[in-house]
Amino acid sequence: MEQVTMKVEGMSCMHCVNSIEGALKQQSIEGHVDLKAGTVSVKYDETKVNLEEIKEIIEEQGYNVV
Repeated sequence: MEQVTMKVEGMSCMHCVNSIEGALKQQSIEGHVDLKAGTVSVKYDETKVNLEEIKEIIEEQGYNVV
């Protein structure tokens, strides 16, 4: 399992948290949003998904991974 924390812009409320964490969970990716820090930490199986795909999932929800 790989673990990475990414800086994400545009998050401001619990809707943001639920949107991102829910989208990741649908793809069997464990994710945790920290609104205060503006980050998303993910734990994922690198044999099933890569970091670029995870970034796309977050960006599809309307947020910018920086």
